[in-house]
Amino acid sequence: MAMVTTACGTTSGDAASSHQGEADVATIATGNQELGISCHDPQILNDNGTYYMTGSHIVLAKSEDLQQWDYISNGNAKNYISNLYSGDLEAFSYVGKNEDGGYSLWAGNIFYNETMGKYCLYFCTSSSYIKSTLALAVSDTPEGPYEYTDTLLYSGFSKKEADQTDLYDVIGDEDDSRYFKLGGYNNNLWPNCIDPAVYTDADGRIWMVYGSWSGGIFALEIDAATGLPIHPEGDEANGVDPYFGYHLIGGGHHACEGAYMTYNSDNGYYYLFVSYGNLQREGGYQIRQFRSTSPVGPFVDAAGNTLGDQEDYFSYGLKMAGNYDFPSLETAYMAPGGQSVFFDTDGNPYMVYHQRFDQGTEYHEPRVHRMYLTGDDWYVMTPFAYTGEEERMLDIQQNDFAGTYYVVNHETDVSNVIHRAVEWKFGADGSISCETEGNYTISEDSGEITVTLDGVTYTGVVIRMDDEAGNPVETFMATGNNNETLWGVKYLKED
Repeated sequence: MAMVTTACGTTSGDAASSHQGEADVATIATGNQELGISCHDPQILNDNGTYYMTGSHIVLAKSEDLQQWDYISNGNAKNYISNLYSGDLEAFSYVGKNEDGGYSLWAGNIFYNETMGKYCLYFCTSSSYIKSTLALAVSDTPEGPYEYTDTLLYSGFSKKEADQTDLYDVIGDEDDSRYFKLGGYNNNLWPNCIDPAVYTDADGRIWMVYGSWSGGIFALEIDAATGLPIHPEGDEANGVDPYFGYHLIGGGHHACEGAYMTYNSDNGYYYLFVSYGNLQREGGYQIRQFRSTSPVGPFVDAAGNTLGDQEDYFSYGLKMAGNYDFPSLETAYMAPGGQSVFFDTDGNPYMVYHQRFDQGTEYHEPRVHRMYLTGDDWYVMTPFAYTGEEERMLDIQQNDFAGTYYVVNHETDVSNVIHRAVEWKFGADGSISCETEGNYTISEDSGEITVTLDGVTYTGVVIRMDDEAGNPVETFMATGNNNETLWGVKYLKED
């Protein structure tokens, strides 16, 4: 069983009556969900109720229930891009081989382009931390085979290598000096062209966000007729480059990558999700969130700030999840990231990402979590992976909510620290007894919770679901304007 820290103090009020229905944490089952596949940088396409997961290393998998997945391609048994390694290897002609002597293909993203009537697979090839390309392959079916058609964008070129790219086809005779530093690629200003993610904006226009470390996260509009980038007119004062497009966040080679964007038509926000840190188990990998009313920004966090090249980049961006542990997990979960968002057939939002574990290896598996919007219009995701049993508690009473919760504060660190569950007592009178005294309220007609600790207010929602070991739990997820997210779990007795 995972480690649990006991809260200080005792609960005031009449909370004792609310403990009815709580399970003894010493007797609960422990376990982890197994999806049957391993997929790095997962993205999911919902194709009329059948779900297709793509990722790095030529992985493509299929599921009907988001819980059990079967490989279509895993990079060894079948390559679902038919002409990737045939002929003169056009997809790799610029980047070449990586340091291990092989070819790197990462972060496949399938987008159905209605105008083209094709499933468009956007992916990246790379050979170094800056020398990369974004590429396109198309298919008539989501399962493929896909045919590589074109390379869309290049990064990492020196002054001498620039004519191997399409840079001058785009910028013509414009001054190119901004792209170089001492003759090499100026990667503190310009992106590493990896991690493409394509989505549709409020007006039906198609956009691609991309980038990793280096100059930050960028966006380009996509031509619906061709699937290729539409290069904008340059506007240096507003962060618009004619080749790389619109600068959204980041720069200065901060550890920020894996961008994904989604638009919410109900509130008019564009949500930008990124990964911070190094992707290794102890690299502090984690998921952050920004939002904007425009697809090209500015993108701000819960504190109202945007990420530029500040040294303390870890203070920027609402942290959704990092390293964590709960009593019912067999091992602590570490380095969540490479995230993306998709919707089920009822329009419910989900996040999928890859997850490592506190097991001494770099083994990883994908995880699918339902997401919900708080009253402050920030997304939170459930503490446990989707198991098919989940309900938002819209009419919960404060007296019923009260009890013992095991709470993780994800804080804002970028480190190998595991944030382990701490026992908090929630009183029926609205009191909280934990590391510091606080209080909470439940909105009994919406299932929203407000938690106040040390002058910070966290706003969230209450959910009932089964955890990854099959235990029924009541959970809350709440975000603060300090960019922290709280997850709380109360273990319930079986009905």
